[in-house]
Amino acid sequence: MNAKENSLFNRNKFRLGLFSANCSSGMAITKVPERWENNWENNLKMAEVADKVGIDFLLPIARWVGYGGETNFHGSVLETMTWAATLLARTKNINVFATIHTAFNHPGVVAKQIATIDQMSGGRAGLNVVCGWNKPEYEAFGLELPDDHETRYGYGQEWFDVVSKLWTEKEPFDWKGEYFNLKNTYTDPRPVREMVPIFNAAGSQQGREFATTNADFLFTSMIELETSKQEIADLKAQAAQKNRDLGVLTFSYVVCRPTQEEAEAYHKYYSVDNADWAAVDNIINLMFQHAESFPKEVLDTLRARFAGGHGGVPLVGTPEVVAKGLIDLYKAGFSGTTLAFVNYAEELPYFAETVLPILEAEGIRVPMP
Repeated sequence: MNAKENSLFNRNKFRLGLFSANCSSGMAITKVPERWENNWENNLKMAEVADKVGIDFLLPIARWVGYGGETNFHGSVLETMTWAATLLARTKNINVFATIHTAFNHPGVVAKQIATIDQMSGGRAGLNVVCGWNKPEYEAFGLELPDDHETRYGYGQEWFDVVSKLWTEKEPFDWKGEYFNLKNTYTDPRPVREMVPIFNAAGSQQGREFATTNADFLFTSMIELETSKQEIADLKAQAAQKNRDLGVLTFSYVVCRPTQEEAEAYHKYYSVDNADWAAVDNIINLMFQHAESFPKEVLDTLRARFAGGHGGVPLVGTPEVVAKGLIDLYKAGFSGTTLAFVNYAEELPYFAETVLPILEAEGIRVPMP
């Protein structure tokens, strides 16, 4: 068996996931009182609805230090491995990912943790690999953030190689590398399908080399559809040179209402009139200094999107308008997108009832049996 037997690869042409529900305020950098509260009750409600309506995956953010501002955006975050384990135990169909920073987690521990929750769920676990960029989080762990991408991704590659070998090698083995020196190591249990689906977000040259070598799906931001079409083609070609089939995903946020006027009014209310601009600027400053996930020349464009949904593609309007935005992403070559809402549990049912049937009629998603 292999990871591509997972439903994430073969159920829907255009995948949909929910992103950042384990974090306070989700993806909306706003001060409105109804913003997402990331407690267990809300996360369970969200996951049960997502599982029922056919959302493909849940993806958390691994965050250790909040971004400040009036709301201390992402100041409260449920740890992703335990979050994934508990939600997998309470759902039946949906894939649930754990987001893991390579620098903060030993590969031997992660290999056994992921294998355990994959076995528990009948093969619905996934791993989102993060090779590091957020300097305050490194400082919180007493570590130094390497200034160069080569070091971060060199470490990340060896980390992932160890995890992969632990999952695929049936006998104990020794490992002597630049960063890890392991003796007589192994893991049991192993994942249901030997490997699990792998996500990675990458903007730098080194990051994309890592993603096209290791990931099943690469996340990238979408600024303009025409630019993204070429970017997707280039990424797929880069993976094909390594005999790999790569899916490219992006990030979106949704404000879906019965009328366009309602949707636009609410979008302005939470993302402009009540934005936590101090937190927005803190995030952008950190990304500008220590990461290349968002190219510097597009930061001004992204700033307008950050309060609405952390820089994701805005899908604001009636169900027909939101569906068209998703169909346009599919036609541009994206394999799917994450979704975020100001309040996931309250807004997801309307999205599922009104938008998903349009995508099913378009032939890019199939209804739940």
